[in-house]
Amino acid sequence: MVRARNSAISHCYCRKNAMNVSPRRLTSAQGGFTLVALISVIVILGILAAPALPKFADLGSDARRATIRAASGALASVNVMVHGKWLVTGSTTRTIDMEGVAVAIVNGYPSSAATTATAAGLTADDWTIIVNGRDLIIRAKGARTPANCKATYSEAVVDNNVLTPSAVNVVDSGC
Repeated sequence: MVRARNSAISHCYCRKNAMNVSPRRLTSAQGGFTLVALISVIVILGILAAPALPKFADLGSDARRATIRAASGALASVNVMVHGKWLVTGSTTRTIDMEGVAVAIVNGYPSSAATTATAAGLTADDWTIIVNGRDLIIRAKGARTPANCKATYSEAVVDNNVLTPSAVNVVDSGC
């Protein structure tokens, strides 16, 4: 390709050995994306992201589920610590002191009294604490179905001279 010297076609390139000389205009380099292209990409990304939105929108229930599991872990820890302290001290008393909290003992394990929840660091400010017979029920505040978002501590029982140790159960389907 040779640039023509004629002033009439100085802005064109011409083919050197072509029979038909046809001028081609120079095109400037494209400066970026058009507004229509950008908007269409944003719309497509929005359509692709729509199915993922519900996964991120319900983080509250995941948080409540995690906190109820943490509460059950705290109750289980208090259970083991109080029982261990009761075994080590050979205590025959009805209470064990856990950092200033007097935890009542039933069959060598913590009772289902509210002081067991206090020793676990669970307070009524953050939890709904219910004592129901031999069960201590901790419910997460703000749960969709509070009856199905709870940790239940059941105190130890002796039946026919057989000891069933205390246990902690979690129900988190309604968090």
